[in-house]
Amino acid sequence: MTRLPRLAVLLSGGGSTLQNLLDRIADGRLHARVALVVASRADAFGLERARRAGIPAVTVARRTFPASGAFNDALHAALAPHAPDLVVLAGFLSLFEPRAYAGRVMNVHPALIPAFCGPGFYGRRVHAAVLAAGAKVSGCTVHFADEQYDHGPIILQGCVPVLDDDTVDTLAARVQGLECELYPRAIQLWGEDRLRVEGQRVRVLPPR
Repeated sequence: MTRLPRLAVLLSGGGSTLQNLLDRIADGRLHARVALVVASRADAFGLERARRAGIPAVTVARRTFPASGAFNDALHAALAPHAPDLVVLAGFLSLFEPRAYAGRVMNVHPALIPAFCGPGFYGRRVHAAVLAAGAKVSGCTVHFADEQYDHGPIILQGCVPVLDDDTVDTLAARVQGLECELYPRAIQLWGEDRLRVEGQRVRVLPPR
């Protein structure tokens, strides 16, 4: 039976991924509930998206913490009262330490991990690197996140072609369209208890 997981969405910017999840929850394609939104910047528009949807939203500003550990202490303190089942990283540009949520943190990366990933590879930088390398395909990766950037067992991946006349913007739009499909699908699979982690691999079980 499908669970109705309580999601905590962590973001740093506009919140397009959050909006995609909210839209799919609203139209019944994703069975989940966003219980909390946490932003690492006070000016992140994702906070306004959350407020418009009536979702508790807080800022834990990365710049106010000199060390990553103290920043993560504050993040976990913000999460604790809401007891999320799954933490969803949605364009969150700082390293989140799973701690008590180990195995219950997801991330989406706009490239095919293990290529074009890790510290410094985010947003437009990823797509610029793909184009500079002359890659013929790119895509996105949904994975369980661990203590490293863009690392952890891969849940779903999808490919898009890199066209000869692509720019960073056109490639980014094509990849984002794929992210909008795969990220909610991975969350739905988790809610249906259909993901099994075996080492660094994730097995997707058939529907029950």
